[in-house]
Amino acid sequence: MRILILGGNGFIGSALTREILATRDWDVVNLDLSSHRLEHFDGHRRFTFIRGDLRVMHDAVDRLIADCDVVLPLAAYTTPATYVQDPIGTFELDFEAMLRVVRMTAKTGRRLIFPSTSEVYGMCADESFDEEASQLVLGPIRNTRWIYACSKQLLDRVIWALGDQGLNFTIFRPFNWFGPGQDNFRDARPGSSRVIPQFIGHLLRGEPIQLVEGGDQCRTFTYIDDGIDALMHILDNEGALVAGQIFNIGNPANSISIRDLAEILIEEYAELMDRPPPPLEEAMVTVSGLDYYGKGYEDMRHRRPCIDRARRLGWSPQVELREGLRRILTHDLPKPASHTGADPRTRFAAAGGGAAIL
Repeated sequence: MRILILGGNGFIGSALTREILATRDWDVVNLDLSSHRLEHFDGHRRFTFIRGDLRVMHDAVDRLIADCDVVLPLAAYTTPATYVQDPIGTFELDFEAMLRVVRMTAKTGRRLIFPSTSEVYGMCADESFDEEASQLVLGPIRNTRWIYACSKQLLDRVIWALGDQGLNFTIFRPFNWFGPGQDNFRDARPGSSRVIPQFIGHLLRGEPIQLVEGGDQCRTFTYIDDGIDALMHILDNEGALVAGQIFNIGNPANSISIRDLAEILIEEYAELMDRPPPPLEEAMVTVSGLDYYGKGYEDMRHRRPCIDRARRLGWSPQVELREGLRRILTHDLPKPASHTGADPRTRFAAAGGGAAIL
């Protein structure tokens, strides 16, 4: 089998590439603007990297789709700050460019595995989001934060309709996948990365963690290894269990408020650095969504998936939130320059935080 991953240098694409090359005999072709996460695959006989922008190299992308068996278009803008500050750019990549890929995949009869998003549920009031029954509730047009969710939702609907015309598709909806190497936590700009790397950056710089609107909103965090395991179950199963289906991929056991997430990170970081945690009133500060993201921001109060459909594939998430955070801290943080004895990360890892390499 030949797998085409568009946006293959990203957090999910690089992790999926690693798993495929390590455990299957499939060929992997990755297209992306850069390759820093993929350099250790150079020379692998079943790996091909093509540097380029799928938004402009249409003929080349069409040929790549025609030459493969499965298409995973993972390229996307994935941070709320981008949705708010560059809504048109978000739409052009996350809808227009992806629509062209979807149509070409349908035209060539290839199999499509499409990354939707947990954000399509928007401000749904359900306690647990069901892929087919839950309402998809987005905010007012003036709040440009919703352009990403709207783009993904509309593509979900187009793909579903193309399925009635013969497209072999599976849609998956990631719920806050996280893990080592996710984003650049050294970038101090507000919203420059997703929430966990952003918080780690605050800790590294000795800054209080900024909680947008107090951090009462709840999210479901899913460790990258669990997410990739779910994708492998989908890739392995071409039959009725996955064809024409939508799957939430998340870990309901890791549903937590952003404030509680910050508290756990503060505790784990202090343990790693072998020092007492600071008082929480000094370690966290509340900021408004307007000040942090700018005009056009709005948030949903909670996002928790029902994963009954994914469990029917024989998949279930395994990594508990605190364990996943330990793996990130152990893997990503630099050794303290002033430390003269054993690296505290060694003790930390021995307590249960083995590092995953992505």
